[in-house]
Amino acid sequence: MALAISTTEAEYVVAKRACQQALWMKQAMEYYDIHCKDVLVLCDNKDAIDLSKNPVHHSRTKHIKIRHHSLRDNVQKGNILLEKVASEDNIADILTKPLKCETFNYLRLGLEMLEHKE
Repeated sequence: MALAISTTEAEYVVAKRACQQALWMKQAMEYYDIHCKDVLVLCDNKDAIDLSKNPVHHSRTKHIKIRHHSLRDNVQKGNILLEKVASEDNIADILTKPLKCETFNYLRLGLEMLEHKE
């Protein structure tokens, strides 16, 4: 568990965890002789993406624990592609936020979920 003192830090830590899971899945698939070169992780926070791509240690981010910088290391090594996703296209929002019906249905289609019919 981590206590984030900024939105950037919170998004950075979450992106790091997504990176860990994606790399684990990539390794598991290689066991079955399925190989993929690029692992794409989408993030809706530009500052977190910039922090992952910039090796300079900024005074405003010095409080972020070193263990979370594995994201930056994997981005720099090319193991992970961290890219921006527009907030309105962020499928994860369907699981984390209350949404209007139209937005919910739009994101539901992105998950390829069928509409419930009674």
